[in-house]
Amino acid sequence: MVEIADVTAESFAQPFPDSVADSRSMLKVTLATMIGSAIEAFDFLTYGTAAALVFNKLFFPTFNPTAAQLAAFGAFAAGFFARPVGGLIFGHYGDRLGRKKMLMLGLVLMGVATVAIGLLPTYASIGLAAPILLIVLRIAQGISFGGEYAGGMLMMVEHAPAARRSFFGSLPQGATPVGLMLSTGAFALASLLPEEDFLAWGWRVPFLASVVMFAIGAYIRRDVAESPVFVAMKSEQKIRAFPARDVIRRHWRSLLLLIGGKLGEVTLYFTLVVFSVSYAIGTLGFSRSEVLRAITVAAAFQIVGIPLFGWLGDKVGSRRLYIAGGLLLAVSAVPLVIALGSGSALAFQIAVIVGLSINYAAMFGPQSHLYSEQFPPELRYSGMSIGIQVAGALGGGLAPIVATTLIASFGTIQAVGVYLAGLGLLAAACAFLMRQTYQPASQIQL
Repeated sequence: MVEIADVTAESFAQPFPDSVADSRSMLKVTLATMIGSAIEAFDFLTYGTAAALVFNKLFFPTFNPTAAQLAAFGAFAAGFFARPVGGLIFGHYGDRLGRKKMLMLGLVLMGVATVAIGLLPTYASIGLAAPILLIVLRIAQGISFGGEYAGGMLMMVEHAPAARRSFFGSLPQGATPVGLMLSTGAFALASLLPEEDFLAWGWRVPFLASVVMFAIGAYIRRDVAESPVFVAMKSEQKIRAFPARDVIRRHWRSLLLLIGGKLGEVTLYFTLVVFSVSYAIGTLGFSRSEVLRAITVAAAFQIVGIPLFGWLGDKVGSRRLYIAGGLLLAVSAVPLVIALGSGSALAFQIAVIVGLSINYAAMFGPQSHLYSEQFPPELRYSGMSIGIQVAGALGGGLAPIVATTLIASFGTIQAVGVYLAGLGLLAAACAFLMRQTYQPASQIQL
């Protein structure tokens, strides 16, 4: 009973310090987290696009087409199941050594793994070693992304003024579609090559080009100030010996609610940006460039949508907005998926735009603020990392496989919509049960 008491009001009475960074430091943090998030997203999502277009042909060519696609998606999923490992490791040291060090380490690991994928020989050159190495590098990407993700969210929220934490927390989230645009845009350009050249070397260019982005990101991140929350925690000697253990033992309810709340959003995202690419090309007969262009246009709308919903979270409350986002997904998922599978290029484009810039953004925008309030400062990196990445593995990693299996089992793409609608209801219910200690900006006395 003593342990349960530890999670009540005393633990969450002051989740953030009153002082925040000055405007110059805030600008540095904003640039560093946004650029880092864009790079991480570019590197991680480039693999997803390649899994839908290339890897089934070059790394798993001995299977029939359906099995090869599932094998490629299985390798894609391996990165997601490595993300909780990254969240556990980076969360532990992020709560003990600081947010900044983990952000830099994650960026380096992701950059090395992504460039290595671009240099990897195919199955035709080295046989079974090719898919094995591909999966190993994908796991390295997953560990990096899983560790860095919550750190970027925390750096923004913990530096931000009280009245604007939802908005500032949405900015690194809003940089994610920049990475998506760069990734799909790079593949759209590469797809203009003749098929033979694209499969021979064109697909490698997006992976290799990430080295330039990595260098820029590392340069900007090196001078960023540590989170004021961590600095205060350290000075008050609140560092825990085993943060992950304490999260699981004392804050398991918050952890489960975060996982349930995240599942709908992350499953929707990877259904749209990975599964729909494969389905539109392989089943509907759309061209590669046509589908990738649709995703790129939707990502451009998303760049505006995510910060907009982050700003709205400060006005109405991030928890309330998240509930609305889950309910919106529940009622719109089936029509959205029907439009995706209609065979109309225009309907596909509209569905992807609405799904990414409204349905998804309504939950993704305010989540940095909302999720950070579910755990006390000394356990926040671990709690957020573990919860987000477990949900990412179960939702995002399995999204293409589940969608492919549902269509094969029920013979209709509407089954995917029903699945997403159920996850939307789960997200709304979990958000309703979450705590939110800060009032909307309109009620804060400044």
